[in-house]
Amino acid sequence: MPATPKEIFERYVWAGALSRDADALAEMFTEDGVLEAPLVPAGATFPNRLVGREQIRTAMAEYYRLPAEQQAGEVDVAKSGYAMHTTGDPDVFVAEIDTVLTTADGPVTVSLVQIFRVRDGKIARLRDYFAPDLMA
Repeated sequence: MPATPKEIFERYVWAGALSRDADALAEMFTEDGVLEAPLVPAGATFPNRLVGREQIRTAMAEYYRLPAEQQAGEVDVAKSGYAMHTTGDPDVFVAEIDTVLTTADGPVTVSLVQIFRVRDGKIARLRDYFAPDLMA
């Protein structure tokens, strides 16, 4: 039985934002998968476009190794939430997310939208729309 959008999303969040495991994150993508953050300017700390599982693995490992003050902050799971939206295309779903981050300046709420396109149970393309100034 193929993974549901909820299962794919929750595994993605666990691999990335919660455990910061670049290997696990990259394995969620197809070999030619694309991870995009279109609102992030080129040259920012958080990459704005990664193509292919290995580029995703390498770039996200570099990002996760940065000092905490150069990353967005720790996710407060108890205060964060999301809503899943399916579309007319069974391979596309949208996650609407309100993430509460613990930062040195106190809690910060970040609202974002992620659009997932899956193929054979893996992420073929993920477009992550969030406030880029948090990842600069």
